[in-house]
Amino acid sequence: MKTIKKYIQVSVFLMASVLFAQNKKPNIIYIMSDDHAAQSIGAYGSDLAKLNPTPNIDKLASEGILFKNAFCNNSICTPSRASIISGQYSQTNGVLDLDMDLDTEKQYLPIEMKKLGYTTAMIGKWHLKNEPVKFDYYKVLPSQGKYFNPTFREKGKGTWPKNIVKSKGHSSDVITDLAINYLENVDKSKPFFLMHHYKAPHDMFQYAPRYEDYLKNTEIPEPASMYNQPFWGSEGTRGKNDSLVHFIGTSVSPRHENSVSASDYTARFFGEDIEPKLGTHLAYQKYLKDYLRCVKGVDDNLGRLFDYLKKEGLWDNTVIIYTGDQGMMLGAHDLIDKRWIYDEAMRMPFIVHYPNMIKKGQTTDLLINNTDYAPAMIELAGGKTPKYMQGKSFINTLKGKSEKDWRTGTYYRYWMHMIHHAVPAHFGLRTKDYKLIFYYGSHYLTAKDFTNQYWIKSKLGHNVQTPVAWEFYDLKNDPKELHNRYNDPAFKEIIEELKVELKRQRIELNETDKEYPHIQKIINEHWND
Repeated sequence: MKTIKKYIQVSVFLMASVLFAQNKKPNIIYIMSDDHAAQSIGAYGSDLAKLNPTPNIDKLASEGILFKNAFCNNSICTPSRASIISGQYSQTNGVLDLDMDLDTEKQYLPIEMKKLGYTTAMIGKWHLKNEPVKFDYYKVLPSQGKYFNPTFREKGKGTWPKNIVKSKGHSSDVITDLAINYLENVDKSKPFFLMHHYKAPHDMFQYAPRYEDYLKNTEIPEPASMYNQPFWGSEGTRGKNDSLVHFIGTSVSPRHENSVSASDYTARFFGEDIEPKLGTHLAYQKYLKDYLRCVKGVDDNLGRLFDYLKKEGLWDNTVIIYTGDQGMMLGAHDLIDKRWIYDEAMRMPFIVHYPNMIKKGQTTDLLINNTDYAPAMIELAGGKTPKYMQGKSFINTLKGKSEKDWRTGTYYRYWMHMIHHAVPAHFGLRTKDYKLIFYYGSHYLTAKDFTNQYWIKSKLGHNVQTPVAWEFYDLKNDPKELHNRYNDPAFKEIIEELKVELKRQRIELNETDKEYPHIQKIINEHWND
């Protein structure tokens, strides 16, 4: 009888333990690299995949779910990060460009996570100007931060922004060490939420010396559009009769004339006298190798982090999300940097690993954007998406179910007209099959509002109106966006339907130009061009 009684007690204890484990809230680690394009991750299967730059991220994807259609709504660091942490589009959260602050009261994600009983921390690149006050702990890079021997601003080490502490080493190594140290000391009686952000692979690329020989004797595949693309673009991106090809969009080749600030990589690395095609080839090879060496450093460090989680028994009950704050052009269309609505810059890698919920080896073509990330994490933590967030949770997809009433197109807007990388202002809509783009070519500030900090040394400046134009790409048959078919009669009906949806989303998402009448005037005049 005693044996049976003991057996029952043990069985009840084991059942209770299983139920407790099933009901225990997951820890959540949100990992984000800066400018890490999906096409430089092996799991996304691009021409760069065979170089094997990301074995740890690829394995994470093979054991979780990979989102093929994840996009940002404004491909530049500060606005993208503001959308991620607020769950809102740019005009609603108030961050249109690099020079705007996210109000501390709009650090919604850590606020909501704390309501759900989570300990919250932010480590690495922050880039939202104001102090991350809504986190229980932070240790963040000032602005862009440094690749080597970075300084940090740390909670509890003085008053922001003077709470500076020093470190030694490469930033990817240092940030990983900081995250592991945080996890070693965090109170494990509560679930934790950690935002773990790398500086790499942000330009200018500085990799740890141990990667000097990585890819040294390898020929990097080059995008054909870097050399020739007769049907791509419009007057908005090339000028009338190609009159602006030397001024719009900084380049790998010597195309862009602004060599004073090295707006083409050929001049930056090899001078202005080198033969153009040879210079373009050599510049691209250096550009990509330096970039991928930084990527490799991130991936190796993620291997260290993942090993720690497994060793400490945290692996199965921790949601791991890997993403970048946007993509990078990486030479496509002979363009560098991000900012553009083209897929190389607009697409974000997005991978979720959580063994307790997500089946291995899944991919999804669900159309998500960076306003959806906070709602999804909140619901993973057991909460409900707040009404003030404009994004939508895709937790059903993570559970292997279908989403109801999901968007058919995702909205995009780039505001910083002709600043830094000479990208004209534009907005558009990306569906699974098509992309419609409107280049309105004007800054949201009028000339009298500008200060000297915005001026770039070029024949074209921020307060110059560039040509207004539409572009349309049939992504089913032209996934690399090489042929602008806006004026093709075969797509007239589809374009009209997309314009209706684009206008509807601009109103619904508070993304109209009622505050910028000079832009609205341009839109009204050219909507039916």
